[in-house]
Amino acid sequence: MKLSHFQGFIAAGTAFLVDQVTKAIVVANASDLSAGIPVFPGFNLIYLRNDGVTFGLLGGAPWWSLTALALAVCGWLTVMLLRTANPVEAIAYGAIIGGALGNVLDRIRFRGVTDFLDFYAGSTHWPAFNMADVFVVGGVGLLFIASWLNAKFQTGT
Repeated sequence: MKLSHFQGFIAAGTAFLVDQVTKAIVVANASDLSAGIPVFPGFNLIYLRNDGVTFGLLGGAPWWSLTALALAVCGWLTVMLLRTANPVEAIAYGAIIGGALGNVLDRIRFRGVTDFLDFYAGSTHWPAFNMADVFVVGGVGLLFIASWLNAKFQTGT
């Protein structure tokens, strides 16, 4: 196994672990968080269960269908991770895989995903999300700049 593959799998494990630990803390404190706890202006901690995907899209879809779709995507991303020699891409794939698997485990255990990060401006709230979502979005963003970052690291400029 190449070092980049190892880095990708470490990223996946880290993303999964961080997601599951934060969700366990939230679930353990669900009654306190259900009304929301202000952390600072523009940010609350809250407990929500989302049976859809991003922004609640596909809400009401059978949990197993979203789980099967996520597992298929994780399989494809694992193939991509194993094909790349670019360490930045491997880490990005790993972050996406770990985040997706974190949400898959929630769907299996709770038939929905635990969301708890609530950002807002005035009375307008961004849809609540979780650390798995942060890793998925961050991984996708990292994929967009992976070639540029890799070139920067290789040339040292």
